[in-house]
Amino acid sequence: MAAEQTVLQFFPSSASLSARVHPLVVFNICDCYVRRPDQAERVIGTLLGSVSADGTVDIRNSYAVPHNESSDQVALDIEYHHNMLLSHQKVNPKEVIVGWYSTGFGLTGGSALIHDFYAREVTNPIHLTVDTGFNSGEASIKAYVSINLSLGDQPLAAQFHEIPLDLRMVEAERVGYDILKTPVVDKLPSDLEGMEASVQRLLALIDDVYKYVDDVVEGRVEPDNNVGRSISDALALVPKLSPATFDKLLNDRLQDHLLLLYLSSLTRTQLTIAEKLNTAAQIL
Repeated sequence: MAAEQTVLQFFPSSASLSARVHPLVVFNICDCYVRRPDQAERVIGTLLGSVSADGTVDIRNSYAVPHNESSDQVALDIEYHHNMLLSHQKVNPKEVIVGWYSTGFGLTGGSALIHDFYAREVTNPIHLTVDTGFNSGEASIKAYVSINLSLGDQPLAAQFHEIPLDLRMVEAERVGYDILKTPVVDKLPSDLEGMEASVQRLLALIDDVYKYVDDVVEGRVEPDNNVGRSISDALALVPKLSPATFDKLLNDRLQDHLLLLYLSSLTRTQLTIAEKLNTAAQIL
């Protein structure tokens, strides 16, 4: 009889998952990292959201959880974690625990211990890492799940497996995120500068699409039906306007935007004057 072989097996029950994170979560994590205690090297916290039927985890909110960490153990403030969860669910009961996050580049020895705790809170938790130290030149964001390893019939260990991560945002959020992921920023752009950057990015995308279509027509690139349908859908959303009408609409929107800036500046000035008058009246 042939000798019985022991096989190392994977149980990829979580491998089909993918994650979609909202920029608010990234901003919140970076804010918690800036406000962390002096002795803390990283920040960890809970991720809230929902899981769709196709296995996509939608991460919409988060909160930090106090912890103490050493080389061989991690202590979480579980009572604080549960109190924060109850408070969040009073505001939005549809948001549930979907995983946890940590700042820093990559995984650490304590990540498995923390993941075990969240695995008791929710099935197949997501582990999100945010590189707030800019070790790769920008804020790298990755998502992981834990996959069980087994030696024969005996569970052996758990392995973190990276899953696809989608970071979707509107243009106004992208302007802020582009600043956030840059290690050094001279100054924050104004609203007009942010609009200018968005228009320049739009023009660059249009140039890329134009070059792709031209290469397909000339036979330099093989056509892709999915790309063609996406371009067709995008063009179908463009309203049929003459250049003069488009310029008028753009100028009207720009003037409305400038008016809002003027009114907000006027309001701030009035509030400052009122505050100074109240202070002077109290002194007198």
